[in-house]
Amino acid sequence: MAELILYLGGAKSGKTALAQARAETFPAPRVYLATAQALDDEMAGRIRRHQGERGPDWSTLEVPLDPDLALAALPGSGPVLFDCLTLWLSNLLGEDPDPERALARVRRLARAARQYGGPVIIVSNEVGGGIVPENALARQFRDLAGSANQRLAAEADQVVLAVAGLELKLK
Repeated sequence: MAELILYLGGAKSGKTALAQARAETFPAPRVYLATAQALDDEMAGRIRRHQGERGPDWSTLEVPLDPDLALAALPGSGPVLFDCLTLWLSNLLGEDPDPERALARVRRLARAARQYGGPVIIVSNEVGGGIVPENALARQFRDLAGSANQRLAAEADQVVLAVAGLELKLK
């Protein structure tokens, strides 16, 4: 069974950089499963910046909707970095607004991670620390992200909280 590591943190907490550094402690080759879509110029710039931060030992697969299938199809055992769960959940809600179906997909992702032959590191935003959102869609997303994070944290071998670029090991 593969090692599953979950990195949680707020926006600009350093979670992706810390998760990438952790992935780079494992032998190459490394795979980056990217959920972001370049739907505007600002996001395209973010994607380019993230790509530039990874070296030649990384390959990138764009998986805005089906990371579990991509993970199951990978032939190797090198580390996989999945960035990020919350953006993926947003993509899923855009396709199908039913949070229960999205949680079923999270369970499939966890199974695929466990069946993979190497370490899988998942990055996710911790979104529940702020005020209660004023609209139903934002509350639905916050609740879905919290439930997904709890589910993955229960499955994970390690859970790390990123704050101000520092790691706090939770599990």
